[in-house]
Formats: sequence, structure tokens, C-alpha cells
Amino acid sequence: MNIQTALKLIAAGAFVAGAGGTFAQHSPLGHGASHGPTVAASPYAGQQTRDIKALSAIQTEDLLAGKGMELAKAAELNGYPGPMHTLELAQPLGLSAAQRQATQALMDSHKADARRIGAELVEAERALDQAFSTRQINPASLTSHTDRIAQLQATLRASHLQTHLQQTALLTPQQIGRYAELRGYISGSSLAPITPSSHKH
Repeated sequence: MNIQTALKLIAAGAFVAGAGGTFAQHSPLGHGASHGPTVAASPYAGQQTRDIKALSAIQTEDLLAGKGMELAKAAELNGYPGPMHTLELAQPLGLSAAQRQATQALMDSHKADARRIGAELVEAERALDQAFSTRQINPASLTSHTDRIAQLQATLRASHLQTHLQQTALLTPQQIGRYAELRGYISGSSLAPITPSSHKH
């Protein structure tokens, strides 16, 4: 056997030995072999115990309390103040007695409306949940349930947004600009204040 042949045999042996170790690592029977794919727990785990599966306890409480739940962002962040924060900022905004009274009345009316719609939405979600849990759901009833929920969601959002429109009409352009400043949406007077279609002072 010449030297060249011997070197080839040594190289082949080393390859087989290395490959054998690799095959052992990846073989189902090898050391440290996996016993099947790892199954991650669902992020929904634990939520199956909820009273209404699609709503957390906090979401349910917020709906029943008539809270904003960020439904009026399109108005708030585009320069249309809401009554709750307007009342909180009454002094720096320089609200008149009439403005305070009108804003408080708007707030009270809106809260009552939002609570009523929120309660209806909670019950609509409960009905959908129960239809699934009792196996009484079918394509037609599913559509009926989801249409009802979507209608209530739209009505609730519209209520929040309409309240911002009504509040804006109660303020002067200067107060609207100041509100944006105080809420941290603008610095100084960089935003031209919105001029409501009508003012009630």
C-alpha cells in the first residue's frame, strides 16, 4: 500500500466517524433525541374560565361603566375635546359657568347612553358565548349574533365620537387650542384651532 492510498483510507475513516456522531445526534434513537415536537401552550390558556370568553373582566367592567376604551381617539387626537377632560381642565381653560354647566350635562347624558349601550353589548357577547357553549350555534344564528354585536359596537363608538363633536361646539377656538396644549398634543400654538360650526357660551 502506498502512502497516497493510506491517506485516502484514513480520511475516509475520519469522515465515517464524524458522520456517525452527527447521525447519532439527529437519529430518533440517538443521545438527546427529541421525543416529538414541542407544543406551546395557547396564549388563550386560562381564558376558558371567563364568564364571557371574548371579554375580560376589565373589558366588561369598562363597558358597563361607560368608559371611553379609546373609542374616541379619532376625535380626541384630531383636535376635538371630550367633556371629561374638559371638566378636569376647566380652570386653565377658563370655562364660564354656562360652559361648565353645559359640559357637565353633556357628560352625564353621554355616560348614561354609553352605559346603556355597553350593557347591551355585554349581553350580546354573552348570548354568542352561550350559543357556542351549549352547541346551539349554526351559520344563520352566528350571523345574527355577530351582526347584533357589530351594530352595538358601531353605535357605542358613534356615541363617544358624537360627544366630542358636541363638546367642541361648546368651546371657543382659543379654548380648543389650549386644550390640545394642556393634553400634550401640541406645543405652544403650532396647531391652528378648530372653529366649531356653532358656539354655545
